[in-house]
Amino acid sequence: MQMDPTTIIFALLAIFVVWRLKSVLGTRVDIERPPAPGPGAPPGQSSESGKVIRLPGAAARPPVGASAPVGLDASKYASTEKGRAGLMEIMTADPSFDISRFEAGAKVAYEMIVRAFADGDKTTLTNLLSPEVYSGFASAIDQRLAAGEQTSTKLVSIDETDIVEGSAKNGTTQISVRFSTKMISTTRDKAGEIIHGDPDLVISTDDLWTFARPIGSPDPTWRLVATESDPKS
Repeated sequence: MQMDPTTIIFALLAIFVVWRLKSVLGTRVDIERPPAPGPGAPPGQSSESGKVIRLPGAAARPPVGASAPVGLDASKYASTEKGRAGLMEIMTADPSFDISRFEAGAKVAYEMIVRAFADGDKTTLTNLLSPEVYSGFASAIDQRLAAGEQTSTKLVSIDETDIVEGSAKNGTTQISVRFSTKMISTTRDKAGEIIHGDPDLVISTDDLWTFARPIGSPDPTWRLVATESDPKS
């Protein structure tokens, strides 16, 4: 049976379309699958076919033979000698540590924690705070609820982050970050009257937060282990 050229062309087009659909639909996109050990490594391909989209601060297994970055300008992230020395100590102990990824993740964590505390969201706080810090946050939330008070916090901006100290000891890395921010915060009583803050006033605040994470842990989360606040008018 002889086929005319038009039939052959359409048959080839059909085969091509089927191949393209299979190549596109057969690609699976994973969002934040459980990462391999090692913090802050650049995102890459998983062991299976498909793309991996990682959230800020996610970890991946470091390449074999990886070492601390050569010529890293630590002063870009740390203004103090303790901060710069701490970063180099961490990168020596954990070559997979990525400072730019940590900085981005710290900003996200800061915003999430501030919002969760204002909203009384203990579930989010449990995942981001150490047990000791969580206990203090949860107690403050319970006291606020018992008094019938409501807090509203709007983070206007994170103007600057500065690593002031870092260390890698006893299998754990710790980094202290000073966040210079602007926010609006108010607290209202049962009657809805403002008892703290001003909804029209933007406050500049410096918060010194310390994050920690076990070296080589499969969990990519840096948990908040200490806080200090220094409000500025």
